[in-house]
Amino acid sequence: MNIKKSLKGLIALAIAGSFSANTFAVPTNAEIFDMMQEMKQELNALKAENQALKGNIEDVAVSTDEAIKAQIKLANKSHWGGYGELHYNNLEGQGPGVSDSKKIDFHRFVLYFGHEFRDDLRFFSEFELEHALVKDIGDSGTSENGPGEVELEQAYIQYDYNETTQITAGLFLVPVGILNETHEPHTFYGVERNTVEKNIIPSTWWEAGAMVTKEVSPGLKLDVALHSGLEATDAKSYKPRDGRQKVASAAARSLAGTGRIKYTAIPGLELAASLFMQTDYCQGAQVGCGSANLVETHAIYQKDKFQLRALYARWDIDGDDVVTDGADKQHGYYFEPAWRFNDKWGVFARYEMYDNNDGGSTDTEVSARSVGFNYWMDPTVVAKFDYVDQEKANEGDQDGINIGIGYSF
Repeated sequence: MNIKKSLKGLIALAIAGSFSANTFAVPTNAEIFDMMQEMKQELNALKAENQALKGNIEDVAVSTDEAIKAQIKLANKSHWGGYGELHYNNLEGQGPGVSDSKKIDFHRFVLYFGHEFRDDLRFFSEFELEHALVKDIGDSGTSENGPGEVELEQAYIQYDYNETTQITAGLFLVPVGILNETHEPHTFYGVERNTVEKNIIPSTWWEAGAMVTKEVSPGLKLDVALHSGLEATDAKSYKPRDGRQKVASAAARSLAGTGRIKYTAIPGLELAASLFMQTDYCQGAQVGCGSANLVETHAIYQKDKFQLRALYARWDIDGDDVVTDGADKQHGYYFEPAWRFNDKWGVFARYEMYDNNDGGSTDTEVSARSVGFNYWMDPTVVAKFDYVDQEKANEGDQDGINIGIGYSF
């Protein structure tokens, strides 16, 4: 708006008003000058108020824009995901020590959450519900235990010390075997995980502590970890799976150490070896129980559509009581060839064997033969089918089918 024109209009109105109020009272020049000064002051005040209001609007806009950018930045640094798998087992037992196993089970429901504080500092966690139900309230109003568990399997901070060295501290998966660190359903064949990486390597196996990962050279990586250990007493038959404490008010009289070396410099080939050591396998809870060492080695070979996995693991446990029970030697192995026809279909065969009492005089070997297929509806959504024939020495056989579906995101 033209301020000069506005002033002229206001002056004209003022003069007209003066004449209408008093036809004979003509304002003097001094009065006209005073009215002009008063109106000028009012205009200046209006201009100042308008300028202040404009500044406030700009400040609000800037603040809002900065808040939106901050929220977007936070969202980009945080991520979540998970996986799950549903199993149907229909196995028939034959023999005095083997029973039928016919059930349907939502075996695992898992959620991940992670956050990147900086490019070199991040957090990761994994929360899992197993077997769908942990606790229920019965008709009587009393608490009844369900078959499942709620577990915090991972919760760690990872720091990139430099381009080739990472430091991990918190709750993490022990670097042993093939499946312990990578076990989403779409990453392996078979409805159930192989029995060797269940009973000899007690997957899923996590501990609390610190780990250093070093890339020695391209394709050659070394992991060294100091962490909590197992507590596998006579009451648990000295089995490593039953000795997992899961970092739940865990006994820590005897810490453990794990080292792994992994070679992946040749495309399609992974070679790895791990060593786990603990000075007291029973955490001081039993006199006739000593140190325990686990040695594991595996190979994964991928050539076009063909894949071969092979793994061997062995426990050596000291202690008079352990030797008496025949649990001082425990070992297992498996090999698994597979053929991936295309992005959708793949078939496999597997032979596996394990023995948790290999040091005893009685044959306690458990072996199994499996064949089956995977159908990937999506790269991370898979349907599975397999036939398994399992033999338990001196007990009997169990054979039948497994059907499953799994996903991850």
